[in-house]
Amino acid sequence: MIPSKLILASGEIFPGYSPQWQKDPFFGEVVFCTGMTGYVESLTDPSYAGQILIFTYPLIGNYGVSPKQTWESKKIQVSGIGVAHLSEFTSHWDSEKSLLNWLEEERIPLITGIDTRELTKHLRKTGVALGAIAQKVPDAFFDPNQNHLVKQVSCKKKVKLGSGKKRVIAIDCGIKENILRYFSKYPIEIIRVPFDYDYSEEPFDALFISNGPGDPSQCTETIAILKKALQKQKPTFGICLGAQILALAIGAKTYKLKFGHRGQNHPCLDIEQNKAILTSQNHGYAIDEKTLPSDWRVTFRSLNDQSVEGISHKTLPFFAVQFHPENHPGPVDAEYLFDHFYECLTL
Repeated sequence: MIPSKLILASGEIFPGYSPQWQKDPFFGEVVFCTGMTGYVESLTDPSYAGQILIFTYPLIGNYGVSPKQTWESKKIQVSGIGVAHLSEFTSHWDSEKSLLNWLEEERIPLITGIDTRELTKHLRKTGVALGAIAQKVPDAFFDPNQNHLVKQVSCKKKVKLGSGKKRVIAIDCGIKENILRYFSKYPIEIIRVPFDYDYSEEPFDALFISNGPGDPSQCTETIAILKKALQKQKPTFGICLGAQILALAIGAKTYKLKFGHRGQNHPCLDIEQNKAILTSQNHGYAIDEKTLPSDWRVTFRSLNDQSVEGISHKTLPFFAVQFHPENHPGPVDAEYLFDHFYECLTL
């Protein structure tokens, strides 16, 4: 390890240490995650593309890296990570390698030994910021949000998964593998399509819009195709970015949260059942409740900041949530939403 820095575009510098192979500056949007476990799943979550992920839990890497079948995609998706303390020793029955070795294999920059508490307090006060893991202050900061991040993580061609009499089009904006694992429990055929694939004239029984990274307003092709498909009034279910895309398709607006919701311990209120659930979350944008059409309602609300966490149509089988009911990592409180989607599909 050699001395290194996490440098924010606003001028703040957090000193730490990085592996010796890291020579060039590495850029990303600096965000924080409050989960105590699940770093393997978080690092492979496509929704983190373009971001330098700061873990608020002080010890990371103690249980190593599990086999690929538990990952959320085929590779690490983050632009870098920051931790207070990287465990030198790993111990778990199915660990295949250390976190440090994994990061080096995939050339993902790391900074350890930084004051993650102070950094998190700063981001909560001022909002997420552009940053760099570097030896010295760079001349300029690259903004990953200028790229079409969904295009980078979406599948490149149509793929058929599972079998059954009912066909679900799954719009891949960066879909987590555990969502597909959940769908595999039901006797349905999943057609996974790229974010810009026009499925509106093809036969289908339901639509699913996946999670993904970045600003939902950049997904103009996805929104335009969804607008056409909604006219068929087929059951439609969105998760995370999928909720935001659905909102934009019906004429509502979205906005960027100050520091987002990232972690596996976010409480939400299920308004219809009047009960609180714990949820896994990873998003930086939210739906503007005031812009929802009159035939839509809010179904879930964050108990931390009262932002919209779920919407549904008042009469048609359209609904979406900001959180991740497929958990992994996180609680299973909201997995009943998959059953609800399947019930809508079979009515």
